[in-house]
Amino acid sequence: MRELHSFPLSPYCRKVRLSLAEKGLQADLIEHEPWMRSTELLKLNPACEVPVLIEENGRLITESNAICEYLEEVYPARALLPPAPAERAEVRRLVGWFDVKFRNEVTENLLTERVFKRLKKQGEPDSAFIRAGGANLRTHLDYIAWLIERRGWLGGDRISYADFAAAGHLSCLDYIGAVPWHEFPAAKIWYAKIKSRPAFRGVLADHVPGLPPSEHYTNLDF
Repeated sequence: MRELHSFPLSPYCRKVRLSLAEKGLQADLIEHEPWMRSTELLKLNPACEVPVLIEENGRLITESNAICEYLEEVYPARALLPPAPAERAEVRRLVGWFDVKFRNEVTENLLTERVFKRLKKQGEPDSAFIRAGGANLRTHLDYIAWLIERRGWLGGDRISYADFAAAGHLSCLDYIGAVPWHEFPAAKIWYAKIKSRPAFRGVLADHVPGLPPSEHYTNLDF
């Protein structure tokens, strides 16, 4: 059986999980706490990071974008990259936007302070970082709304890795109730649409011990 070594509240693991599910590919989830630097994870990836995908034939791929590109080449059915080069470039640009810019400005401030400090026993959250993350999140939700008002999906006329990159981050933040969806109706419509897809069911079933999800997290009509 295919394995995906992951952590439930990793946006990058979620991006890969959503992509696998959208392509109809099953994988056993093996959970790790990467900061513990376990011998098992170090053997799989010297960077001691998740996700790590292990195919049924033993092929091992690390790093979320490398995994997604691999999936697109090996399992081209239900394509998550558009056919035209310019359109593919736009999807990749947005993946980079969410995986780097959104992470630095939002996810690191909110998820690290509110979740990972607690899990790592690193002390109390810093309210200044939380305020900055919240302000930055609103800017990004405005951008998502701007995109979705002009396109069917974030990267173009059909669902793509751009949507799953964004949803990976936002679903983690939604888990802790950090997203003011009511202030951004266009972004909320997009998230409700992607949240309702069968591929999202596994993500909505996530539960971190000692950290229950927000009340509306699994509600498709939030």
